[in-house]
Amino acid sequence: MLFGHKMKTYAFVGPSGTGKSYRAQMVANERGINYIIDDGLLISGNEVLAGISAKKAPTKIETVRNALFQNEERKKEIQKVIKAKKPNSILILGTSDEMVRRIAENLGFEPISETIYITDVATEEEMAMARNIRVTEGKHVIPVPTFAIKKDFSGYLLDPLQIFKSKGKGKAPYISEKSIIRPTFSYMGNFEISDTVFKQIIDYVVEKTEGVYKIHRAIIKKHGEADGVYIYIEVIIEFGYNINDTMQILKRKIVKEIEKLTAMNVLSMEIVVKGVNVSKK
Repeated sequence: MLFGHKMKTYAFVGPSGTGKSYRAQMVANERGINYIIDDGLLISGNEVLAGISAKKAPTKIETVRNALFQNEERKKEIQKVIKAKKPNSILILGTSDEMVRRIAENLGFEPISETIYITDVATEEEMAMARNIRVTEGKHVIPVPTFAIKKDFSGYLLDPLQIFKSKGKGKAPYISEKSIIRPTFSYMGNFEISDTVFKQIIDYVVEKTEGVYKIHRAIIKKHGEADGVYIYIEVIIEFGYNINDTMQILKRKIVKEIEKLTAMNVLSMEIVVKGVNVSKK
């Protein structure tokens, strides 16, 4: 056990810009969770305990890398605080099931025991409004008061956001302050990785994988700006190799290289063998 105590891991999942950070503390409070992982930060109550906001990164690709804790130094910083604080539960925010799984794995947490989706706590109208603000104004929410992050975000557009939400007659209302920022990359236009880049990565991996002769066809479909990709490829294999074993090796290598080089999640991948190459030898 990495942290020396049992810690239950929860996940809060929804596409970018649908209001996860806005609702994160409400979701955590309802389940008695006092610690949140959101965009590279470890948050408890009104305080940032560790980490550097991924929203400070100059590009979206770096934002995704930081949010996944691929930096060893930042990962160890989070782990050190958790060992000291010994929380019994933690909530991880992410844009997909795969993303929160990878964050939990990278930080050495227990496997996720319960996932809450944005659609469970927000209406279509509320999510559409959040998306519109994200797209037209480039605004992002950090679930801590402005005073807690003012120093770190000096020079950024930074505004406090007061939230009051009634929980019904006889129940204490939810009151919180969050912060709105406009990150650097919001001024830089949309970030996009072309299909050609993914195909070049796949071609490179195929060339380096024993038993695979060549790619017959590759189809890439992207989901959201940085949520992930769906991959379908058809290959020709060399005669004499075990098809199932070779395809499993190829799949692992492609997923690893794409996620390492582009910081995008591979949401699903299908490989179909279309033929066998028999050499003259």
